[in-house]
Amino acid sequence: MNTTTLTTSITIPQVDLSLLKDLAKKFGWTINSPAKKNGLDEALEDVKNGNIYHASNAQDMIRQCLK
Repeated sequence: MNTTTLTTSITIPQVDLSLLKDLAKKFGWTINSPAKKNGLDEALEDVKNGNIYHASNAQDMIRQCLK
């Protein structure tokens, strides 16, 4: 039996994920979830996007947080 496969992407609500997984299991499909970013990757992305702040000391940092 010669089967052609198709890789596609869909967007579904989080609450429907278990239903999709059950359906995929019944049909013999595979689901590849996107890899979750670890904290280091998120931090590097923040630096790349310019989401960084500077404080001269702890009091300055607290003042900035309370803004």
